[in-house]
Amino acid sequence: MDAERQDKLPRVEIGILGGTGLYEIEGIEDVEEVEFETPLGSPSDAYITGSLEGKRVAFLSRHGRGHRVLPFEINYRANIYGFKMLGVERIISVNSVGSLREEIKPKDIVFSDQFFDRTRRKSSFFGDGIAAHMSFAQPVCPELSGALFNAGKELELSVQRGGTYICIEGPAFSSKAESKVYRSWGCDVIGMTSATEAKLSREAEICYSTMNLVTDYDAWHAVEEPVTIEMILENMRLNIDNAKAIIKKAVANLNVQRSSDCECAQALKSCIITDPDLIPEEIKTRLRFVIGKYIK
Repeated sequence: MDAERQDKLPRVEIGILGGTGLYEIEGIEDVEEVEFETPLGSPSDAYITGSLEGKRVAFLSRHGRGHRVLPFEINYRANIYGFKMLGVERIISVNSVGSLREEIKPKDIVFSDQFFDRTRRKSSFFGDGIAAHMSFAQPVCPELSGALFNAGKELELSVQRGGTYICIEGPAFSSKAESKVYRSWGCDVIGMTSATEAKLSREAEICYSTMNLVTDYDAWHAVEEPVTIEMILENMRLNIDNAKAIIKKAVANLNVQRSSDCECAQALKSCIITDPDLIPEEIKTRLRFVIGKYIK
């Protein structure tokens, strides 16, 4: 995309990743569809921008409208980079997950604060001539996650804060043996997308929080309640209205500016270890929305 086209992109404060139709929230105004290429390829779909509770937001369907893109096919780098090009500083990720704990029930909402990544996909903007190593010990933004959790509590929904999300490659669900191992590792919910998004968001210095809609018990529980696609889709449908309500209330409660204590905004500081003089100009241009304030 040329500089003139980039300058014409709308400016957005909050990004929301989820499924088709998530943007249909009561009270959203000035809805506009924005489609563009990033230097890292095509995002999953057009971004749906609008005004919600006085803040500019952008929604993106990670699997594309009509759910056309499998988890390992998603261009995660383009999705997150596209949000960065729009000026997004916070991303709310809405995911469907399976439960690995008896006490985490279908239709609960879990705000995980840790990840265990079992995927083999590219989950960094770096490489190909530029190296960086950023901290990922605390992978979600506590400020953003807290706002979402508190909104759920205020709405008297069944919400839980904390726990480990194990991210698998997919598209198949776990075998029963795998599911039992994941439980023994201390994991709480299982999905296929969020860890990759969280790593890229951290590199892009975007606050990230995952809102996990529990659709079923994973395969470890299958003897009592077999997992079916029909069950997952129905529980997802029942919970999507709750997710919309949480998003609306949390967006209203968030300050426009991130607090000075938020470490996400400086996550890449001192993390790029390649000598700037050795970084190819093409890479500096391609990644300028991520590295521009550190590498000229």
